[in-house]
Amino acid sequence: MKAMILAAGKGTRVRPITYTIPKPLIPILQKPVMEFLVELLRLHGFDEIVVNVSHLADEIENYFRDGQRFGVQIAYSFEGRIDEEGKLVGEAIGSAGGMRRIQDFYPFFDDTFVVLCGDALIDLDLTAAVKWHKSKGAIATVVMKTVPRDEVSSYGVVVTDEEGRIKAFQEKPKVEEAKSNNINTGIYIFEPKVFDYIPSGVEYDIGSQLFPKLVEMNAPFYAVPMDFQWVDIGKVPDYWQAIRDVLKGKVKNVSIPGREVRPGVYAGLNVAANWDKVDITGPVYIGGMTHIEDGVKIIGPTMIGPNCWVCKGATIDNSIIFDYSRLGPGVRLVDKLVFGRHCIDKTGASIDVEAAALNWLITDRRQEFPAEEPEEQRAIAELLGNG
Repeated sequence: MKAMILAAGKGTRVRPITYTIPKPLIPILQKPVMEFLVELLRLHGFDEIVVNVSHLADEIENYFRDGQRFGVQIAYSFEGRIDEEGKLVGEAIGSAGGMRRIQDFYPFFDDTFVVLCGDALIDLDLTAAVKWHKSKGAIATVVMKTVPRDEVSSYGVVVTDEEGRIKAFQEKPKVEEAKSNNINTGIYIFEPKVFDYIPSGVEYDIGSQLFPKLVEMNAPFYAVPMDFQWVDIGKVPDYWQAIRDVLKGKVKNVSIPGREVRPGVYAGLNVAANWDKVDITGPVYIGGMTHIEDGVKIIGPTMIGPNCWVCKGATIDNSIIFDYSRLGPGVRLVDKLVFGRHCIDKTGASIDVEAAALNWLITDRRQEFPAEEPEEQRAIAELLGNG
């Protein structure tokens, strides 16, 4: 069976991570989020997958290649051009436009197919969802999830009749104005007939253009509420919550890698640490080839990526540290995400440590770094610790 993964977006709400990592490759404990989707598709018999790519397209293609090592076949539809300097320039054409581009190239979608956004962890029973879709004779079905009413303002709300036929959408409505607490999860099931409603050669979006048109034309367009786990990483706070949920064991299809060196503390290969001389409270994951000096305090849920170096006296509390980060002596990180030269809080606000001349305190461990400056160190440690 055939599927499409939407992977062409720039991921602007997850910057600065997505300046160098395309959103589908953002790691969930060292494994890209899109890899979980590929595994789910394969589990339910969807073994022919086309991925539309644009921003940092070569990163996605180089990781997944033709899909052989994942037990599927994968092809790519690039949306963009090559500029005068020979560089790829992404020019996404919208989610529905990406579908149309693939179909216009050659009619790939010749039977029921699914479309998934490439930035969410899900454990959906796709087989059951497709069966429901076919039972309704639908040409398009949205998989919904029910959320607490006080959360509806963060999502697109779907309004249906008693038969599940979609009547309207509300984009991030106020709580008091929401007509439903069923939300659009970005998981869709289509029949090839849907292409009758998608124009060729123009930018066209599934949610804001295709779906309203289907409602307007009174097409057989349905939504099915399903009980499943759905962890969106569309924004920095979402990603933060996803990591916390994985570390706490709340995400069923994601296990913590490495070995458990003490209760709730997992370490990758060849972590250099004297466990009797560090103070660690789980859940914590520490990636391979990371060095934890004596006197370090780590409070979970915290993820420290591979090849990091945490110096003596540092404190890391409820934080996410990406690969190759060096944290200087005495630094105190509370509710922070360290990614390259950026230190980010849970709201997404970012400090560029290099531009602020703080790279003696947080830097890439592969670089040379100046001697610590104790007076400034105490001041900035306090600043970084205030979450």
